[in-house]
Amino acid sequence: MEKKKARKIRIRFIPILIVLGLSICLFFGGKTILALPIQNIIVLGNNYLTDQEIIELAEIEEYPSFILSFFGKLEKKIKENPWVKKVKIHRKLWGIIEIQVEEAMPLFEKSEEKKIVLSNRKEISSAELKVPVSGLLNYIPSNKYENFITQMEKINSNIRYLISEITYLPNEQDKDRFLLYMSDGNYVYLTLTKFSNINYYEQVLEQLDGKRGILYLDSGNHFQIMEDISVE
Repeated sequence: MEKKKARKIRIRFIPILIVLGLSICLFFGGKTILALPIQNIIVLGNNYLTDQEIIELAEIEEYPSFILSFFGKLEKKIKENPWVKKVKIHRKLWGIIEIQVEEAMPLFEKSEEKKIVLSNRKEISSAELKVPVSGLLNYIPSNKYENFITQMEKINSNIRYLISEITYLPNEQDKDRFLLYMSDGNYVYLTLTKFSNINYYEQVLEQLDGKRGILYLDSGNHFQIMEDISVE
């Protein structure tokens, strides 16, 4: 019987070493890339919260991994703050992230409760706000309150800052009537259906020649000078 010759298997070490080397390079290279930290954080759109406060809300003040920072999670953390109405985070080149914030507006203070009401319907302590807002002096019934907030949102910010105090002051003819005390000494009557008329306040002042009194914007759009004033 003819003996079978044993076949020699040649192991090619060089290709194996190349594959192994590439695998190691890819592993450590990928690990290094994933570990690269955020290089810069840009915050836009904020007025009431500082850049640092927003960065701390997102818990990225230690500049963690640029790749492994999941923006949906970061946005959720930032939105937990009552000031934040909307937030969107974008990843830019060279390790930069951009945080675009839309803040809620402070509308008025519930004077008795020392609470600031924001346009997103959230409330904060009066001590948290460093700029003046108008004070709501009394209670508004719940069936009027939501509409009141909506109407306050429609007032231009430059006019809203001129309102010192607000009183809900209904009478027999109008259950939606309010009296506004202006910082310049004038009084303004408004009703909820005509609340946005206060946006024309500065234009009306130009026609009053410096006189002070009561401006009726709830009905009739007339002005009563200070000598005849009687606030009811």
